[in-house]
Amino acid sequence: MTALAAMATYLPEHAVPIEDLADQLELTRMQVRLFQRFHGFSQIRLDTGGTLTDLLRAAATRLDELRGQEHRVRYVLHARSMPVAVPYPLNPLHDLCRELGLGHALAFTVSHHACATGLIAIDVAGQLLAEDPDPGALALVLAGEKAFTLDAQLVPGTSIFGEASAACLVSRDGPRDRLAAYATNFRGEFGGRLEELPELAARYEQEYPESLAQVLLGAVEQAGLNLGDISLILPHNVNVVSWQRLCRRIGFPIGNVLLSNVPMTGHAFCADLFINYLTATELGLLNPGDHYLVAAAGQGATFSAMVFEH
Repeated sequence: MTALAAMATYLPEHAVPIEDLADQLELTRMQVRLFQRFHGFSQIRLDTGGTLTDLLRAAATRLDELRGQEHRVRYVLHARSMPVAVPYPLNPLHDLCRELGLGHALAFTVSHHACATGLIAIDVAGQLLAEDPDPGALALVLAGEKAFTLDAQLVPGTSIFGEASAACLVSRDGPRDRLAAYATNFRGEFGGRLEELPELAARYEQEYPESLAQVLLGAVEQAGLNLGDISLILPHNVNVVSWQRLCRRIGFPIGNVLLSNVPMTGHAFCADLFINYLTATELGLLNPGDHYLVAAAGQGATFSAMVFEH
């Protein structure tokens, strides 16, 4: 059974109030107020002057459990929301692997699930480890991206992206944070630039809550549980109001959804789930044996959820 063996994250010190981004993001004063009061954003983090390699390195070097275990890491996966991150022939992932002593590992990027890619990266890592002849093999999942274009900084009327990163060691089995279920649903009809297709954007906004609710409930059912057995939801930090609406739809207490990072970090692409997990453990919100739900939605559109046992 796939398990999360260790985790580390990096939040850049540079915090930018979203009102300071108005010109850069082409937001009106009213739109800024909407993001603040309705969506719950206050600031984002930016790794000013740093490269993608710097961003990923910052999380990986904070993963103390990796030191001395490099020889056990057989796979390195970069979970990425954006299909393109750097110009050819740059390859930050392979450069970082050589730097970390992981040049022997099979390293590749997982993409095409947008901001839900972090979940499929964990699933792919678990499947690779299940087939690996070495029962002690590990996989390293990295998440983190630069908000380097307007499309990578903003989902109009919905979310603002910040920069952060995460590094997670995945094992074939383990004593905690064991994966109990994974559900995903693809809605390919919502592919394309929704801001240029208003009718399709309206349909997506209307169907988004039900599509995400279905995978949340599907993952819970697949794990042999009911929603009352879930202690906590670790969300993607798309905004606050969408989670308020979703919780009303499925009858889950909004107080049991960890939303405290939304105003502090913005939406950090695929790193959200790892950042929220560490916040939950630091705050003592998870006890041994608790079941928690991890959720994410990616434009395009992909809806995904996982159930873990802490």
